[in-house]
Amino acid sequence: MTPEEAADKPTGLWTCPNCARHFGRRNQSHECAPAMSLEEYLSTGPAHERPIVETLLPWLSTLGPLVIEPVSVGILLKHNRSFAELRPMTRWVAVWFAPPQPVDHPRIARRVRGSGGTTWHVVNVAHPDEIDSVLCEWLTAAYLAAG
Repeated sequence: MTPEEAADKPTGLWTCPNCARHFGRRNQSHECAPAMSLEEYLSTGPAHERPIVETLLPWLSTLGPLVIEPVSVGILLKHNRSFAELRPMTRWVAVWFAPPQPVDHPRIARRVRGSGGTTWHVVNVAHPDEIDSVLCEWLTAAYLAAG
């Protein structure tokens, strides 16, 4: 990790000494495999994924310290703990986020109960134009709740 990356890393994260990935709890159970570089990850994904990721990640970076971990299933986003995931699907990117309060809106494609009582909400994004102020508001709330 470069000094610049260390400065941008949220302070509450534990770094696994074996894979160098970041987690909200010390010795958190995980598949111990290093994250890919963002470019390596995007080079293997569907064509519709890159423009969505390249629109969303710069905006998310404006919120504050952020860990971006591209792994085999998608891109994990962390601020002291996971708050969002970008998972490529056949025709869209499933944007998962963990808001502090339930969201009831037609854009929510599904809700998934996670560990610790967290409910993940999923919005399917097929084009960068679908990243609007409503989605950004939900992601901001999830980011702040994870801090």
